Amino acid sequence: MLRGATRLVVVVCLGYALVGCSGVPASPAASEPARTPPAPTAPPTARATSPSPPAARVGDATPAPPWLGTRVLKVGPGGFAAAQDTPPELRNRSIITVDDLPPPPDGRFHSTVQRVPASVLARSSWSDDCPVAAADLRYLTVSFRGFDGRAHTGELLVNARAADDLVTVFGQLFAADFPIERMRISSAADMNAPPTGDGNTTESFACRPVRGHKSWSQHAYGLAVDVNPFQNPYHKGKVVLPELATDYLDRAEARPGMVRPGGPAVRAFAAIGWKWGGDYRSLKDYMHFSANGG
Repeated sequence: MLRGATRLVVVVCLGYALVGCSGVPASPAASEPARTPPAPTAPPTARATSPSPPAARVGDATPAPPWLGTRVLKVGPGGFAAAQDTPPELRNRSIITVDDLPPPPDGRFHSTVQRVPASVLARSSWSDDCPVAAADLRYLTVSFRGFDGRAHTGELLVNARAADDLVTVFGQLFAADFPIERMRISSAADMNAPPTGDGNTTESFACRPVRGHKSWSQHAYGLAVDVNPFQNPYHKGKVVLPELATDYLDRAEARPGMVRPGGPAVRAFAAIGWKWGGDYRSLKDYMHFSANGG
């Protein structure tokens, strides 16, 4: 689903955000060690801690509601909280981005690709039990356009073999002015936090299993990305992740940040051979893109 983060969509993409988010993954490489995933958890749905939000409106974007990420939902016996009506403040979600990293000074697209610094690895969900070695991951920073129209800097952990392709993808999204609310690496604590159902973090690596399965998610290999989980929720039966994103199950009404068939996000990921979870038949995972289509 790829967001604070919680146990419920716990990727989002809040997002949440699967082989990626859903189906059972094929092993990306036969030589990868066979490690057993931890007990299944869903991707995060709460916001990660960030600086205080701005108080003023910026164009069509507004500050985050003061309660965002604070209202914990009750988890049911299936491991998920019940889907909720979307609060009025989030029915056309367009929240000002609070910068976690310094924004590009010239307002243009910039990117970096490097081996994962120890400090970054320490605040991620990676451990020795994950199915990918730390040496096979890369730390990316990429510019993205916020719902406030401004250029911001995001970060991702991704598989080394996908790093350059993903820089290209996010460069294309920036050029298309496709808005993203937040792009931040989630920690294990974020992923295990109580769900709030309103997270919206775009992300890639998350060391966890597929939703509802015991096999590793493609996120655990850094070979999946969840984009704007709140605008692009996961939906299977009664399960909606993030849980407050039910208004965005209506895909007929185009709103900013939504991934749509033939839109810039689908085109950009298709150009590198990745598949979209919005095309799944047994469920819909609108936030989710993955290298193997799972």
